Amino acid sequence: MTTNLPFSQACENNKAPILGRLREVFEAPGKVLEVGTGTGQHAVHFAKAMPHLQWQPTDHPDATHISRPRLERAALPNILPIIDLDVGTDHWPVESFTWAFSANTAHIMAWSEVEQMFRGIGERLPEDGAFCLYGPFNNRGEYSSDSNRRFDQHLRSQAAHMGIRDLLDLSALAESAGMTLAENHPMPANNRLLVFQRMP
Repeated sequence: MTTNLPFSQACENNKAPILGRLREVFEAPGKVLEVGTGTGQHAVHFAKAMPHLQWQPTDHPDATHISRPRLERAALPNILPIIDLDVGTDHWPVESFTWAFSANTAHIMAWSEVEQMFRGIGERLPEDGAFCLYGPFNNRGEYSSDSNRRFDQHLRSQAAHMGIRDLLDLSALAESAGMTLAENHPMPANNRLLVFQRMP
């Protein structure tokens, strides 16, 4: 029974579609850095489905306790112990990985933290690596749906630093960090999976 574990219905709904795309990117054996592990549902689902990967869960020091019970209960050999990662600092406790993944974080972080997340990943991503970012995004200032418009208004009413990010701004961040937006996949519930690859 897992009913006593922290649970996100959104994670449960989107884990299968996300996995379908991640399989195309994370094909070879390697290590995946997950920024913002949350409840751990993604980490467990993806690591179980892709045993050729080492999955490195991370979260803000104030939030690692949320996923730890689920990760420990799953006891998968390819999930590494979760580590504290505050992307807003210069010190990252992980120095090397093959790929990076983050879901529903860019609209929660302050913009300065989004910038530092891209910079931190870009500094460590190998030539054949990629950064997969999932969530709702605007395109040239336009919302993709009325539901995303309402969600953005809700976020900004909760905290001024939050809000749905624009693809142009994220692409510019990626380029400043040595990456380029290589793939942009539509996903259910008006979300997208962006794949940023190291520039040649």
